[in-house]
Amino acid sequence: MAASSAGRAAWIVERPIAHRGLHDATNGVYENTLSAARAAVAGGFHIEMDLHLSRDGRPVVFHDDTLDRLTALKGNVRARAMAELGAIAIAGTGDRIPSLDQLLETVDGRAGLVLELKGVDGADTGFAAEVARCLAGYGGPVALMSFDHWLVEDLHREASAYPLGLTAEGDDSRYAVHAAIAERCQVDFVSYGIADLPCRFVTEYRRTGRPVITWTIRSPADAARSAQYADQITFEGFDPRRPG
Repeated sequence: MAASSAGRAAWIVERPIAHRGLHDATNGVYENTLSAARAAVAGGFHIEMDLHLSRDGRPVVFHDDTLDRLTALKGNVRARAMAELGAIAIAGTGDRIPSLDQLLETVDGRAGLVLELKGVDGADTGFAAEVARCLAGYGGPVALMSFDHWLVEDLHREASAYPLGLTAEGDDSRYAVHAAIAERCQVDFVSYGIADLPCRFVTEYRRTGRPVITWTIRSPADAARSAQYADQITFEGFDPRRPG
């Protein structure tokens, strides 16, 4: 991998990143909701959120493929239109499944957004382009990433105005696969699973000067370990700015 600098993704390491927003289910604030986004803004954190496509091709903020875990309904998220999804309560709270447009309006540039596209093989035509369309004219910092290599490639082609990240995990047996997509799409940052660090891919990638963030950091001990191998954390369940 050719040497580079932190470049256009440099902002991503300036603040800890709240995983799926600053959620706390015990206090009625659930992941990937507008309430979790507001809490992260108030806490001074960047925000990581997940995106799926609705049946009518709109990016919606939700992690799982199905509705079962966080709502009273069952079935595939992508089987419902945006209007239907926007009426579904999250865990009986006042929060509903938000659209990407609603998330952007809520954050309004007050925190960086790290948006992970959740792929479904063979069903993602137009996903990257629609995310880029929603982001057009938005003034705040945004980075886009995915585990799914076809979406990384689509984002490289369709959303090149935004820093591009590869979300990844695995030991050194995954080195060639990760290095190939990172080189092919010239990714601006990497988001790597803390359980698999250190590894050759991340060590070599960091030498280029481009940032590495880790997931999911759930304790001060995890944060201290991450600091040995990466540049910033994606966290949940604790306040990384308070002493352990």
